[in-house]
Amino acid sequence: MNDLQRQFIRAFENNAEAFGVSLSTEKIFNLAKHYELIQKHNEILHLVAPSPVETFVVRHVLESLYAEKFLPKNAVFADLGTGAGLPAVPILIARKDIRGFLVESKLKKAKFLEEVLAECQLEDRAEILDRQFEELPKPDVSWILCRALDKFAPKLPKIFKWSGDCSFLFFGGNALRDGLQKSGVKFETKLLPLSEQRFLFVSQK
Repeated sequence: MNDLQRQFIRAFENNAEAFGVSLSTEKIFNLAKHYELIQKHNEILHLVAPSPVETFVVRHVLESLYAEKFLPKNAVFADLGTGAGLPAVPILIARKDIRGFLVESKLKKAKFLEEVLAECQLEDRAEILDRQFEELPKPDVSWILCRALDKFAPKLPKIFKWSGDCSFLFFGGNALRDGLQKSGVKFETKLLPLSEQRFLFVSQK
């Protein structure tokens, strides 16, 4: 284990309780490997905004894992605009019963995700779709996840048309909540732990 991984694990253990997250040592180490790969490629690929390790753990990993509790057993999801693999990869690491499609149109980021899935031993439960979601037929999923899609709120009508009767877990702030309210869909708003203005929007159908 290297120093970067140790820093990640320390920050994870310091903040996990606030999110109600408890994982095995093996799973936490896999999350640390994902973090290390992001740091390795971030300067070139711009996967996430640069931040201290504790901020990364809270905002990117533990917030992703907070959403996991809403997914039923054996759920299959599509993560739109997954980028660095968030929230998909932490959820797949935490829940071995879950399968996912990682939708990422930027080819260099899709290649990065291939490395992540191999390193974290997720290749048997995840597939990368390297197109815009609008260009794809919807895979056989019952949940749509989305965390950081460009122009998220304006794209909501297209997302809902594409996703049909799927349930969703969307991360965002007040602008996304306003967009969801205008769309007329029913959803719950969950304030994310350790945050004042970041939310998880949940619609279970």
